[in-house]
Amino acid sequence: MIRLAIQKSGRLSEDSLNLIRECGISFLSSSYKLKTEATNFPLEILFLRDDDIPGYVQDGVADLGIVGQNVLVEAGFPDLEVEKLGFSKCRLSLAILRSEGYNSVADLQGKNIATSYPQILGRYLAGEGVQANLHTISGSVEIAPSIGLADAICDIVSSGSTLLGNGLREVETVFRSEAVLIANQNLSAEKQELLEQLQFRMQSVRRARRNKYILLNAPVASLDAVKALLPGIKSPTVTPLAEEGWVSVQSVVNEDDFWHITGQLKAVGAEGILVLPIEKMIS
Repeated sequence: MIRLAIQKSGRLSEDSLNLIRECGISFLSSSYKLKTEATNFPLEILFLRDDDIPGYVQDGVADLGIVGQNVLVEAGFPDLEVEKLGFSKCRLSLAILRSEGYNSVADLQGKNIATSYPQILGRYLAGEGVQANLHTISGSVEIAPSIGLADAICDIVSSGSTLLGNGLREVETVFRSEAVLIANQNLSAEKQELLEQLQFRMQSVRRARRNKYILLNAPVASLDAVKALLPGIKSPTVTPLAEEGWVSVQSVVNEDDFWHITGQLKAVGAEGILVLPIEKMIS
């Protein structure tokens, strides 16, 4: 059995559990249980504080973990990362009071900055040649400037609404983060095989999320133009229709390109375009 540590509550926890379920792994969970076992895969899940996860994996208490890159790098264990997971994306940013002027990061020279990420921020400022006084606090970082504790803050930002609500504005991006899968570097051969099985499932789920299955009808005269727009995994599937001179075309489209490609398909004569989600996608 391989042991996976995830955050015990919050959005990252929900997204991590959803990913595990989409990998076809079944388990029972509740708000008061701090660990659970999968019923159809040799996996035990631990529910921990996110700050504790890198250390647990480094020490071998947990074999694997899902954690934000910001937490992993701040803890000093970036080498544990084995795969980016594509969700819980955010940024670590510097922010100041909206009433304050700002030209560049050099304006923070000698200033007081409140943060929960002194290691990441310290390296960033050093790289910019700026010396500032860092005040490490946990939680409620946004209030620091308004109560005179600091001139600026450095904290995690997703939408920016929390900064706005506290009279702050974002001025610099220090670090970009997303959820990552991490692993102890001394896994046994058996656990390494289980990790690879889990990665294979996760990659299939993530690949499916990024793509859509598309079906359309097109005149044979436009087939070359349609095929040029829909390369698919290798090439599109083309099937003759009962109506002479028409074919059905099936392919896979990256979701980021979908609307742009759809417009081009219509322009070359495609009709009856259907788009369907993909549950799993094995390459």
